[in-house]
Amino acid sequence: MNMRELQRMQQKLMKMQEELENTNFTGTAGGGAVTLMMSGKFEIVDVKIDPEAFNAEDIAELEIMVKAAAKDAFTKVTDAQQKLVSNATGGMRLPGGLF
Repeated sequence: MNMRELQRMQQKLMKMQEELENTNFTGTAGGGAVTLMMSGKFEIVDVKIDPEAFNAEDIAELEIMVKAAAKDAFTKVTDAQQKLVSNATGGMRLPGGLF
């Protein structure tokens, strides 16, 4: 791979990374009782809790579901990042630890 190809690949990867960062991913738990939206930058953008699914005695369960929904969204962002790098590089490892 020559320098020009490497620069093109890096530019493509940077554009794809920017698109990923502007994408939102939704994590859910409890069959949709808790929905959490996370950006491609791993920032929590929104949390929705179905009030019909919980009462005051269910707070501990709700806390567990919020964490589960966050983990679900985090996994989706991580998977999307791995696919982005794999697609951009054709599965090649980039020199210098670029990604």
